Amino acid sequence: MKDGFIRAAALTPKIRVADPAYNAEQIIKGIGEAAETGAQLLVFPELCLTGYTCQDLFLQETLLSGAKEALAKIAEYTEGLDALVFVGLPLEKDGKLYNAAAAVQDGRVLAFIPKTALPSYGEFYETRHFTPAPEQVSFLSFEGREIPFGREILFSCDCVEGLVVGCEICEDLWAAQTPSTAHCLAGATVIVNLSASNETVGKDSYRRQLAEATSARLVTGYVYASAGDGESTQDLVFGGHNLIAENGVLLAEAERFENRTVYADLDIHRLRHERRRMNTFPAPADAGYLILPVHMEKRELALLRSFPRQPFVPADEGTKSRRCEEIFSIQSHGLKKRLEHTGSRCAVIGISGGLDSTLALLVTARAFDLLGIPRENIRCVTMPCFGTTDRTYENACRLTRTLGASLTEVNIREAVRLHFRDIGHDESVHDVTYENSQARERTQILMDIANAENGLVIGTGDMSELALGWATYNGDHMSMYGVNAGVPKTLVRHLVRFYADTCGVPELSAVLLDVLDTPVSPELLPPVDGKISQKTEDLVGPYELHDFFLYYLLRCGFPPAKIYRIAKTAFAGAYENDVILKWLKNFCRRFFTQQFKRSCLPDGPKVGSVAVSPRGDLRMPSDACSALWLKEAEELQESAVSGN
Repeated sequence: MKDGFIRAAALTPKIRVADPAYNAEQIIKGIGEAAETGAQLLVFPELCLTGYTCQDLFLQETLLSGAKEALAKIAEYTEGLDALVFVGLPLEKDGKLYNAAAAVQDGRVLAFIPKTALPSYGEFYETRHFTPAPEQVSFLSFEGREIPFGREILFSCDCVEGLVVGCEICEDLWAAQTPSTAHCLAGATVIVNLSASNETVGKDSYRRQLAEATSARLVTGYVYASAGDGESTQDLVFGGHNLIAENGVLLAEAERFENRTVYADLDIHRLRHERRRMNTFPAPADAGYLILPVHMEKRELALLRSFPRQPFVPADEGTKSRRCEEIFSIQSHGLKKRLEHTGSRCAVIGISGGLDSTLALLVTARAFDLLGIPRENIRCVTMPCFGTTDRTYENACRLTRTLGASLTEVNIREAVRLHFRDIGHDESVHDVTYENSQARERTQILMDIANAENGLVIGTGDMSELALGWATYNGDHMSMYGVNAGVPKTLVRHLVRFYADTCGVPELSAVLLDVLDTPVSPELLPPVDGKISQKTEDLVGPYELHDFFLYYLLRCGFPPAKIYRIAKTAFAGAYENDVILKWLKNFCRRFFTQQFKRSCLPDGPKVGSVAVSPRGDLRMPSDACSALWLKEAEELQESAVSGN
């Protein structure tokens, strides 16, 4: 599929034990249905051509021959179908019997992959019938062709750049040394597992954890298809617990005992980006591996997978609450250490009545509580000027009072006017000089108060502002410790709301909720009829869009075209496509041109998987060219205009 996606399916047909012809019909039916959905990687359960529960019937020539005949019918059916299919069967080679997976594509059996780890404990007796996979790849005659046979076989699929598929079977996932580890070290980006894992109480949780953890450890996609209804229930019950995971995230899961097919769109490009990013993931070493090329068409399908509008914010309320508490702890302990190290018992914060300074004050109050320093040592400074409104001013005062901090008011109007006269600026011209002069005057005051009181200026700017460069250089851009530097704007809102919901102080909760209800603004332009006239999101764009762009650019390495595609899906009904594209172009432009501000950021704690500190996650030159990114965005716009 386009943009690095491949649609995978894990299928559990309802079989009959020891009836390969019937089972082949059910498998063929499943292949047809999956192919109609656009799936190109199809995985069926272990030994599904005969049933896993055949026991000593596996030793019967009649069953083995029937399985081979059934496989030939399946291969014939796939001619002209654009899919790579894995089917399980018992297979004899050189007088030994193997529990094998057949890889089938476009009318041919491409390879046989035998199982490595054969369990013979508890309810399992596989070594009674089967032999473990040999060390070396060899060949087996099937339907007049010599077919590769062995564990160390990978399938390189040209429909998606970087799509390399490896195969293991059931217990291989449970083993101490899994074939999937070797496969991924040899270059596999997706592992398929043909399984017949029976159900016992609690086993589904462990199975799910194994699939998730393996996909995370190996930075891979993992497609797990398990046997279900149709297997013998003489002593065991099989639930058809099909799973598809990607890099630790479960994308699809079947309800057990229903023989369901599950689908998911695996993102191979994201997996490759993650491996590039992690220098501890080694380069492929394919010594001994047979790499088989597989041709499939590149398609563009409507994506089955969803993308949250706010990737920095958990959707589950319980998880969100735990995450908010954890972030507060990271921020406050970061500041606690800095205060301890400097020997400072005073913090200075410019308090505006806006979201960011509110969060910074909440974090500072917690840090002071951890150190046992009275909150009155927190010097909140409100500095009204031309754009300050009564609402934000009153909220700043109420917030400071309810938290027990000290409040100082420094009206900066005359100081800024004097500065305008000194530099020859006309106060009636409301340009960037008009705005930034106020921001820098405020920073100067904070720094000087901190000097006078042996305190630290606490930075309030958040990560979204840093990404966009929406900060006055050497103004609000500067501090002595930036507690919000790792928190995007969309998450700031949830942190403040979490505090409002859990603080247990009605007056504090009320002011926090009013802060949340106030439009985001730097308040550097005069108000209109007493209300905020300068709304940040009208100028730079909606923060929920910019945080979305930021996450997928930095965390996932997506190009603009892919970000635009998934943004259209995520924000369908909220923003028109041309609006999304407009702000995506703006984001790309600002992200590159404003790197110089991030290159000299104050210290501040990283709280999530995305950060923009030049000492940590983002080592980016200040004069990097954005031409490639903007060109791709322009091409998207031209395509939209032409209707293509």
